[in-house]
Amino acid sequence: MTFPAWRGFYFKIMHTRKSSKKIDRIAVYVDGSNLYHKLKSLDIKNITYFQYGNFAKWLAGENRIITAKRYYIGVVRAKGNDKKAVEMQKNQVRLFNHLQSAQEKYSLQRGYLMKNDGTFHEKGVDVKIAVDMLVGAYEDLYDTAILVSSDTDLIPVIKKIRQLNKKVEYIGFSHQPSYGLIKNANETRLITKEDARKFESAYEKVKKKIKLNK
Repeated sequence: MTFPAWRGFYFKIMHTRKSSKKIDRIAVYVDGSNLYHKLKSLDIKNITYFQYGNFAKWLAGENRIITAKRYYIGVVRAKGNDKKAVEMQKNQVRLFNHLQSAQEKYSLQRGYLMKNDGTFHEKGVDVKIAVDMLVGAYEDLYDTAILVSSDTDLIPVIKKIRQLNKKVEYIGFSHQPSYGLIKNANETRLITKEDARKFESAYEKVKKKIKLNK
C-alpha cells in the first residue's frame, strides 16, 4: 500500500512536534532536619537509610527530569566528652555516606548545629536553601523547584521565584502542613504515612514482612 507524499510530510511534522515538547526540569531542595522530624513523627524506622533517591523520583513523577537534588543539614561538632554529640556525629556520617552513594546521588549542603542549654539548634540551613533556590531561578537551572520543608521563612523566596516565572511545589505532610507555604506555592503535595512507608529502608521492609509471616 502506498501513501500520498503529503501524508509522509504530515507524519514528519507531528513527530517533530512531539520530540520538541519541552521537558520540565526539576530541582529538589530537602530541608534535612525538617524531613527527619516529620518522618520520625510518622514512626518511620531507620531514617538514616530512607530511600531518598527514589523519594525524589516519585515526587518528580513522569516526563520530568531531575537536574539537582540537594540535602541541607546542620553538621554536628562533637567534643570527646560529649557522648550525645559523638553519637549524633556518627549517625550523621552514616547518613552523609548514604546520601552521597551512587544510588541516592544527593549533593550535601552543610549548615551547623549550635548547642545551647543542652539543646542543639540548627543555623544557616534556611539561608543556604533560599540562596540556592534564588540562584537556580536567576540562572535558569530549573523550571520547577520542589521544596521539602515547612519553614515559613522561605515564603519571601517562593514569592520572588514565582515572579521570575518559575514554579515552586511545596512538599509537606498531611498531619502537620504549613498553610503559609500551601498559600504561596504553585502546587502542594501532602505526604501521608502510607506514602512515606514506600521509601523505608529495604532492611526495615524485610523486618516487617518477617513479623507479618510469624
